Amino acid sequence: MRWMTKALAVIGALLMALALAACGLHLANSGTSPVPDRPPGAWRVATHNVHYILLRRPEGSWSVADWERRRPALDAAFKAIEADIFAFQEMESFAGGDDASVNLALDYLLERNPDYAAAAVGDWRRFPSTQPILYRKGRLRLVDQGWFFFSETPDVIYSRTFDGSYPAFASWAAFVPEEGGPEVHVLNVHLDYSSRTNRARSVALVRERVAGLLEAGRTVILLGDLNERAGSDVHRSLEQAGLRFAPVEGATYHFNRGINLFGAIDHVATTADVELVGEPVVLRQRFGGAWPSDHYPVVADVRLP
Repeated sequence: MRWMTKALAVIGALLMALALAACGLHLANSGTSPVPDRPPGAWRVATHNVHYILLRRPEGSWSVADWERRRPALDAAFKAIEADIFAFQEMESFAGGDDASVNLALDYLLERNPDYAAAAVGDWRRFPSTQPILYRKGRLRLVDQGWFFFSETPDVIYSRTFDGSYPAFASWAAFVPEEGGPEVHVLNVHLDYSSRTNRARSVALVRERVAGLLEAGRTVILLGDLNERAGSDVHRSLEQAGLRFAPVEGATYHFNRGINLFGAIDHVATTADVELVGEPVVLRQRFGGAWPSDHYPVVADVRLP
């Protein structure tokens, strides 16, 4: 029995070491900062993966009942941030198939925030509306919008990803400031979480589209869930295309438990003509005792050319 005692001691020591390592990672990737006052002349941009709602699930995680519990928190976070441009991922009420005629989260936010309108939306049969870009109507005017899928056929709606997995895409919208200024092209990106190959091929397509915008002299802001941490091949590819990433520190995904084990996977990037004002902020907090989502919103202030 002596060997069993030693084995249990070793297992106990390993479990203790893992627990200490997890605690260390959590502390290193945590920290709570309030949303700062908007600097004079700055525009505020934000991104938030808000997790889809399962319409056929009445109870449990990500169910309709769960949405009703967390929706005030999502609205409170939206109001606390006061962004001019807010990109959302997984803003979907999923009933099966591609039908997106119901979007509980989008309707909820628009009803409670009348100063905002939604871009990158439309009839779901012609426009995938689960990655909307909300914008402040008094400051911006929408001039164009579109999408492309991370696929061999990017201009075919709901086409499967490169390895045949669930459809993934980028939505985009072009705005002109009401006070005057150049057109700003906003890309809202959500890369595949499970396949590195899909991410690599998807970002190559994003890079191609960004290159075309840069050749046309456009100002570009990229927002979204890249499912990659800073310094990855995905980041380097977009940096080589001419984008600069804001230095988002700490976790942006928290397992819907406030557990912060690794660095940011949600990011903000811009062309060189956009000035980052101050440091980006990750809003790591509950509202009314509820998390808005399993991701934290990321906020950055910028000055447009």
